[in-house]
Amino acid sequence: MRVAPLPSAAAFVRVCLVLAVLAFGPAAVVYAQATDSAEVEQVDADTTHADATHAEGDHSDGEEHHGGDEHAGDEHHDDGHGDDEHHGDEAHGGAHGDDHGGGHGHGPPPPIWLCIPFAALLLLIATGPIFFPHHWHHHYPKYAVALGTLVMAYFLVQGDTLPLIHAAEEYFSFIALLASLFIASGGILIKTDFAGTPKANAALLFVGAVISNVIGTTGASMLLIRPYMRLNKGRIKPYHIIFFIFIVSNVGGALTPIGDPPLFLGFLRGVPFFWTVTQIWYVWLPTILILLAVFYAFDMRNKTPAEQTTEGTTGGSKIEIQGTKNFAWLAVVIASVFIDPNIIPAMKGTILDLKGTFHIPFGIREVIMFGVCYLAYTTADKGALKGNDFNFEPIREVAWLFVGIFATMQPALTLIGEWARDNAEAIGVTTFYFGTGILSGVLDNAPTYVSFLSAAMGKFELDVNQTADVMAFATQDPEWAFYLQAISVAAVFFGALTYIGNGPNFMVKAIAESSGVECPSFGGYMIRYSIPILLPIYAVVWLVFFSGYVLPTPAEVADATAALFGVLP
Repeated sequence: MRVAPLPSAAAFVRVCLVLAVLAFGPAAVVYAQATDSAEVEQVDADTTHADATHAEGDHSDGEEHHGGDEHAGDEHHDDGHGDDEHHGDEAHGGAHGDDHGGGHGHGPPPPIWLCIPFAALLLLIATGPIFFPHHWHHHYPKYAVALGTLVMAYFLVQGDTLPLIHAAEEYFSFIALLASLFIASGGILIKTDFAGTPKANAALLFVGAVISNVIGTTGASMLLIRPYMRLNKGRIKPYHIIFFIFIVSNVGGALTPIGDPPLFLGFLRGVPFFWTVTQIWYVWLPTILILLAVFYAFDMRNKTPAEQTTEGTTGGSKIEIQGTKNFAWLAVVIASVFIDPNIIPAMKGTILDLKGTFHIPFGIREVIMFGVCYLAYTTADKGALKGNDFNFEPIREVAWLFVGIFATMQPALTLIGEWARDNAEAIGVTTFYFGTGILSGVLDNAPTYVSFLSAAMGKFELDVNQTADVMAFATQDPEWAFYLQAISVAAVFFGALTYIGNGPNFMVKAIAESSGVECPSFGGYMIRYSIPILLPIYAVVWLVFFSGYVLPTPAEVADATAALFGVLP
């Protein structure tokens, strides 16, 4: 077998510099200008509010002869206005954060036609590798950047810089985590003499699902995809990669905030760390077992003769790990996830708070992760890199395509968030479950989660930008927690619907293809696998846990309890 030459350190540095300049150059300027503008607007708003309050006070002094009832009515009206104003300010402030929890912010909502570049990019990703593979392979960065530039240019012309800020912040967080885990895990070579059997594969996938909650779906995917492919060398089929994405890269990571980005955003907002495992494990476990059963049925039909099974395997139980020092780099990446001003308040306003202090679209967390990219590669065991056929093409493809995806999806995210908030009063758990789920599969699941969380909390007059409100939403009322449970499950589970639903999906596909493993196209993935397999399973999850037809909803339990205690002496 021909071993691909290792990329040089210079090539690695060039890739990092290109990506940094591409994302940081315009984004940093826009970010600083937008933040300064927001601060000026906030000062003006505070001054205007103070002047109005003073004038209102003077007016009230001159109108003291009015009756008590009229005064009470005026007071009630003023309080209502004040609450609305407060929530608007919080939403505006939240829009400068790491996600879309605070609404669109400045200017009118974007027109629907501005979603066309996003649809065009998805269409190109789906059809390019099939109908014009040579052209697509050489020019996909140009398509991604061009379509993203069209959308960003519209917002710049409109004077609305928040979508650019969102795109830059989300892209930096995404690519820093993905690249650092990809490179750190690339230096770990796991060799085993296990035979690639249905039982061994199912066991590995289950272990991967559990590990996903410790090192994240991205970390588990990057660590296990190569040994998983080696385990099945000679008998590996597209379904092996697909179920790896289903189980390890998505559904597996539903138990902790480390597991999947949407849950981590919820944790940053105020959802208790152990809330997910206590509230979701009984949904997670049967879903994982059903997926494993379906995979097992697929793999049992793979009748590859014994002599064609994995090279070098004897059906034993030996595991050998080369490049163990890279586990330390993985630990650094996972630990750095928690280095955030929202988790460590003492960081706010200091030199470590890069976003808040220097108005740039990334934080110390991303700096550490990019540092791990360089150090993990340059200090890696060269034999482990060769054994993994390590090269930068998978991360290069993901980096370029997601520049366009993060830029072009901003109008769709804004429109969806506004629709969810405007219609929150009229929609129930079922709509939140399927709405969050379907859109998490088509868009990125992290900002979709925050948009629907904001809408669900607004339904109960709570503010997603207030940590105390988020914690109360998760813990104080079972009905509130029921909505949070549905949104959390849907955001994580449905991320497996497409290659772009969750960060590791496309990366696993790229790694598999770079190793010569056939993977279905974007459309083939959905038509042949995710829609016929996942949607029926997720419908069963809804029927059992969220519809009220099988298990009672919290509201039904409360009514039954009240009725029971009402008839007791």
